[in-house]
Amino acid sequence: MILTTGGTGVSPRDFTPEATDSVLDRRVPGIAETLRADAIEKTPHGLLGRGVAGIRGRTLIVNLPGSPGGCRDGFALIKPALRHAVELIGGEQSEHRST
Repeated sequence: MILTTGGTGVSPRDFTPEATDSVLDRRVPGIAETLRADAIEKTPHGLLGRGVAGIRGRTLIVNLPGSPGGCRDGFALIKPALRHAVELIGGEQSEHRST
């Protein structure tokens, strides 16, 4: 797993999403959408987030915001799903649980 921080905004120096996209084999849009939705609930500036998430080979890559609070909150939000995601990406079998 690779977690990046920062460079996901709209300033001229923010190019992390483009760099990440250039190496991804597949996107995992639910992660980025959830991070953005959470950020929007906390600040109107959350609308400006452009982070992406996806898979390269057997590696999950997630762009987190650069602000300390955004990074902390974003990681806390995705943390419960990370182990399962990494296991699936690594080829482990998964039991589907009833919800």
